[in-house]
Amino acid sequence: MATIFSKIIAGEIPSYKIAENDMFFAFLDIFPMVEGHVLVVPKVETDKFFDVADDILANWLVFAKPLAKAIERAFPCERCGISVIGLEVPHAHMHLVPINGADDLNFTRPKLKLSEERFKEIQNAIVQNL
Repeated sequence: MATIFSKIIAGEIPSYKIAENDMFFAFLDIFPMVEGHVLVVPKVETDKFFDVADDILANWLVFAKPLAKAIERAFPCERCGISVIGLEVPHAHMHLVPINGADDLNFTRPKLKLSEERFKEIQNAIVQNL
């Protein structure tokens, strides 16, 4: 059965897409910790991050790098943090999050509730900075 991320990649579930190539798909997290929180997933469905094929793993950060730079330009932050937890969805994924300190990557914090209009503004801000 396809994961929710595979359904997003296939266009079966709408998303706020940031970028895509033949190997990866990046989109806004709809339960963000902060504005600018992006998920980056490989198009190949693999549950655990370190079970991902070596060529995908090797290219993942290369794909994410310009996204992280765009997030840093679009949102005031010290840097773009990266986190791989992988418990929420059985499809390997990485979180790119604008942060000012290590505690900003605390995933037990309450998530933001944003309007569709605000999600589109955030999407546009990141995409324009790519």
